[in-house]
Amino acid sequence: MASPLIEHSKSGFRTWFRKVWKVRGGGLYAVGFAATFLYLEVISLADDVLGIGALFRGEAIEFFVNLVVESFMNTIAAFMWPVEVVQFSPPFGVIALGIAFWLFPIFVKPHIERWLFDDEPTSNVEGGEKHETT
Repeated sequence: MASPLIEHSKSGFRTWFRKVWKVRGGGLYAVGFAATFLYLEVISLADDVLGIGALFRGEAIEFFVNLVVESFMNTIAAFMWPVEVVQFSPPFGVIALGIAFWLFPIFVKPHIERWLFDDEPTSNVEGGEKHETT
């Protein structure tokens, strides 16, 4: 049995990812955005933990400003994740991205939507729209 803290963090992640999914169109782009953002944030957080000594040297304001700026830059980089894939190994990056956009809705999207929306009623009260999993 999982602890309440772990269950809450799972629920919090699912809620965050559900918002990203809806805002970014609910496809491969949304998954790529979320994965890229999380990856960049973990890397930035690791760097920040290593630089936490700045807080003890009286550089607290600079530390927190850098934290906010890095998070903003990570968001911008996450928006541009397809560009990174394409530039990774031209022309194979373009081919791989095209295949991923073609196969994603067939093999992956139904499973993600089932996980995200299995606890939601079929009608969304906020937008009046119905959610269907295919």
